[in-house]
Amino acid sequence: MKPARVELLGVSKRFGGVRAVEDADLELREGEVVGLVGHNGAGKSTLVKLLSGALVADSGEIRVDGAPVRIRNPRDARRLGIEALYQDLALADNLGAAANVFLGRERLTAWHTLDERAMESAALAVIQRLNPTLRDVRSPVRQLSGGQRQTVAIARALQFEGRVLIMDEPTAALGPEETALVVELIARLRRDGLSIVLISHDLHEVFDLCDRVVVMKNGRVVGGGSTAQLTRERVLRLILTGASAEPGRLD
Repeated sequence: MKPARVELLGVSKRFGGVRAVEDADLELREGEVVGLVGHNGAGKSTLVKLLSGALVADSGEIRVDGAPVRIRNPRDARRLGIEALYQDLALADNLGAAANVFLGRERLTAWHTLDERAMESAALAVIQRLNPTLRDVRSPVRQLSGGQRQTVAIARALQFEGRVLIMDEPTAALGPEETALVVELIARLRRDGLSIVLISHDLHEVFDLCDRVVVMKNGRVVGGGSTAQLTRERVLRLILTGASAEPGRLD
């Protein structure tokens, strides 16, 4: 069996006297979608920020493809193929899709000017893989729907060879049609072999999209397992109490 694409082993993070994450483990394999659930303040966002380089762990170990790595900032994470998509998507609304895909990593011509033609061509190619109906890469992204904006943010990660994608509430505030587009995007990414951590408060979404679920409470991982073997009721009990009605049966 191949090693896990990403492993967090016993990672902890404190802010003064507050233990935001304590001795937490998380494993993610190729082509797997793992749902990370828990109440607000459970430690979900802090845990994935340790993986994305937005925060640095106080202790514990992170491995990529079985090898220990140091992730001190988002640049380190990106070099390892780890990209994060937060709820605001970090898009520049006044720029087009192509400019957003290459934002901060622009291509230059031999004369050190922006190579807009090359960026537009490359951006369109990756966007078309995700959403064939999105063809305009020049108009400001403020004109796009929520689902199309998600497409642009995901395309940015794929353009730079992202292999691990962290998605924080990707369907929050989206309508039914836009949610369906994002769901299809996630399904395509899984088929392409990407590994995804999905933070969500919607258990229906988690069970529809994820292979496994990991539950956090008070900064600790309190349980989880295959969505094919768990029920929403058992996961909800873990979220609320940190304990399963059937101890020992959760991973």
